[in-house]
Amino acid sequence: MTPDELQAARDRTVPDVVAGGLRVLFCGINPSLMTGATGHHFAFPGNRFWPVLHRSGFTSRQLRPCEQSKLLQYGLGITNVVARATARADELSAEEFRAGGEILTAKVGRLRPQWLAVVGITAYRTAFGERRAHIGPQERTIGGARVWALPNPSGLNAHWTAQTMAEEYGRLRTAVATGHLTDTAGA
Repeated sequence: MTPDELQAARDRTVPDVVAGGLRVLFCGINPSLMTGATGHHFAFPGNRFWPVLHRSGFTSRQLRPCEQSKLLQYGLGITNVVARATARADELSAEEFRAGGEILTAKVGRLRPQWLAVVGITAYRTAFGERRAHIGPQERTIGGARVWALPNPSGLNAHWTAQTMAEEYGRLRTAVATGHLTDTAGA
């Protein structure tokens, strides 16, 4: 992918990978330029979403971004808080996050997933006005779905390793499978 091709993807939108009644709808912050250019969610090579999804037990093997439609076989889907592609999430305004939160609430209400998993605590806090939200299960529901805030899998999020992310994603997987929340101490 050339720099010009990436820049041409700025402000593009990428179709969601969704169906009604999903077990988990993963919600990214917004598409990267690589995602905008390829049309595949979490496509940037340094993004750890796909490896973490597998390591946490959500998928039987590590899917590639171009295989994103296979998520539906697992009862999983992908959307974003803000639809437009940017080079970095800090290019988005608080107003865009809040508007995206309203759109997401309506989308979740239509699709009725069991869980909405927002991958990025700052995006969740801004979109839904939950300034004190933490990683892990949230007390509120959105569009009828239970909510879990997950660490952002971007390579820029160095605070979380692939292993610690997989552990947190695994806590969500266990809650989805059992219908019960695991101990949230340390979250």
